[in-house]
Amino acid sequence: MNAKTSRPAGDDAAAARREHAALASEIARHDRLYHGLDAPEISDADYDALRRRLGELEAAHPALADTAEVSRKVGAAPSEKFAKARHSVPMLSLGNVFDDEEAEEFVARVRRFLALAEDAPLAIVVEPKIDGLSLNLRYEDGALVQATTRGDGETGEVVTANALTIGDIPRRLAGSPPAVLEARGEVYMARADFAALNAAREAAGEPTFANPRNSAAGSLRQLDPAITASRPLRFFAYAIGEVSAPPAASQWGLLEAFKDWGLPVNPLARRVDTAGEMLARFRDIGGRRADLPYDIDGVVYKVDDFALQRRLGFVSRAPRWAVAHKFAAEVAATRLEAIEIQVGRTGALTPVARLAPVTVGGVVVSNATLHNEDEIARKDVRVGDWVEVRRAGDVIPQVIGPVPARRPEGTVPYVFPETCPACGSAAVREVDAKTGERDVVRRCTGGLVCPAQAVERLRHFAARDAMDIEGLGDERIELFHAEGLVKSPADIYSLAARDAASASPLHEREGFGEASTAKLFAAIERSRKAPLARFVYALGIRRVGETNAKRLARHFGAFDALRDAALHAVRGDGAARAEFEAIDGVGPTVADAVIAFFAEKHNEDELDRLLPALDLSPPEAVAEGSPVAGKTVVFTGALERMTRDEAKARAETLGAKVSGSVSAKSDIVVAGPGAGSKLAKARELGLRVLTEDEWLALIGG
Repeated sequence: MNAKTSRPAGDDAAAARREHAALASEIARHDRLYHGLDAPEISDADYDALRRRLGELEAAHPALADTAEVSRKVGAAPSEKFAKARHSVPMLSLGNVFDDEEAEEFVARVRRFLALAEDAPLAIVVEPKIDGLSLNLRYEDGALVQATTRGDGETGEVVTANALTIGDIPRRLAGSPPAVLEARGEVYMARADFAALNAAREAAGEPTFANPRNSAAGSLRQLDPAITASRPLRFFAYAIGEVSAPPAASQWGLLEAFKDWGLPVNPLARRVDTAGEMLARFRDIGGRRADLPYDIDGVVYKVDDFALQRRLGFVSRAPRWAVAHKFAAEVAATRLEAIEIQVGRTGALTPVARLAPVTVGGVVVSNATLHNEDEIARKDVRVGDWVEVRRAGDVIPQVIGPVPARRPEGTVPYVFPETCPACGSAAVREVDAKTGERDVVRRCTGGLVCPAQAVERLRHFAARDAMDIEGLGDERIELFHAEGLVKSPADIYSLAARDAASASPLHEREGFGEASTAKLFAAIERSRKAPLARFVYALGIRRVGETNAKRLARHFGAFDALRDAALHAVRGDGAARAEFEAIDGVGPTVADAVIAFFAEKHNEDELDRLLPALDLSPPEAVAEGSPVAGKTVVFTGALERMTRDEAKARAETLGAKVSGSVSAKSDIVVAGPGAGSKLAKARELGLRVLTEDEWLALIGG
């Protein structure tokens, strides 16, 4: 079902009941996807339309309002993965308005409820509606003691350790806040941070996030706080829950108090006195939307005076004293001329709609996203169709769906390719071993030889954390690939010999020179003796980052053993597959990715060319009976007797797990001169803190 639901004929109560039940079921499903799994399938505008239609039915048939719990609920049930806490004051949702007339009616409705004359003062606070995840922060005597998500509005998930890793959230409030204060706000991720995070995840072969909101929600709702700490999350405060004493008499006073206590508030918030000023502020914020560093999807209007808020109270799932004014999504119709499949650097096949140019929201659009093959099938979008295209603010244009009444004769359902259009390798959808569900993204298995992935994979192969080939940076890789000098990793190791026999050697080119070329070739030679784990990581196998590469290297000891086991698994050897899945930290999903890599003949052929050029060093043996085996160690501050990389490698050789952040799961923190927040956190958590000398004494020098 989509937002364009059918309407019951006349006053047909039975038809209304059926539509209402179907809508309630669909909304509940989308609530679970959005709030519980951080994986929405429809846009906010489509969801709002579903909610709006539900309200229309309940207004026309009041008895229906008592039949659907979704009418009164917000969010979704908290996940079983987290401890739960009941909110002292429910965290409710907001009603929505979509145009100026509805916004003005909100003000008029407030006046009617309070019996205020037209000329009686009524201040409204206008705040941007941040597209993130709601969070409740409980402070007692100024100290943060608990953080909970909204959950279903009544009960939320406890994410205190994760919230403590967010720099915007103070551990202790400044000034003199009430003895008990619950500050509520939104956790979000800035667009630039989101783009950088996705780029890093893609480079590591990890799934990317769909948008900043999903990224922020997924990052906050992690079982391991270290993962949350590694994500660039931010926070704006805008409301209160339980308080031991009133912190202010108005919403505007509350925002000022938040600032005094060290809680960040959005700088675009303003207090206005009339509906006209309110709408002017809405348009002003909307005009700035594309230039803001974070996503917003509207503004929120709040009656400023808390005494008036208390009088207005609540209705169903929302307060009477506040409403969200959503930005309109602009839509236009045009012809879908082609569907082009683009191959990303991790092999993801992404469908892109090539459109007859059309103006949407003041911008000429000729390309739009189709998301994935399931979306194409669900919407039944066909080449030749007239389609509706939506663009809202900074959002990438997207195809909403076809216009059935304008479908030309002879169109056929689109068949998504099962082979890579760039290299012809199989394109597969992985299956989650735990849920049995297929990944929504189809990926090319061509790996090392897929030209669409080649440049990015070559960059990854030569990177510092992989084969560490100094001098083979992005620009040179692009140049060498474009000229046919380096098409695959094996070509790197024959480059010097081919260059020596060339009529136009590199050292004669502008920007190279003899010294520069000699340095590059020397770096290539050094990389031939790379550690096994670095080589495994350098291959760019999906889901095999540095940690899993080390696990595989330590388990198998030699690349031939790893390869042999994978090939046995490819041929259906259950014992070989079980061996991969039994490796601590690897599991079935990573095992599937490794086996799929070796199942592709192109990758095998490339390995046959590449391996004779290398002399891989085996992993260092992990010491048995080490005093730090199984411990999680964090290094912070300056190390004076060894480099950070050396200290990390030594700890891992002794069986320790090295983490970049301090959490309750950390066992030892090694603090050198200049240690700051990590050391403070370690002491706060009561962790074992050692100096560098004490650490060396512990591990035997």
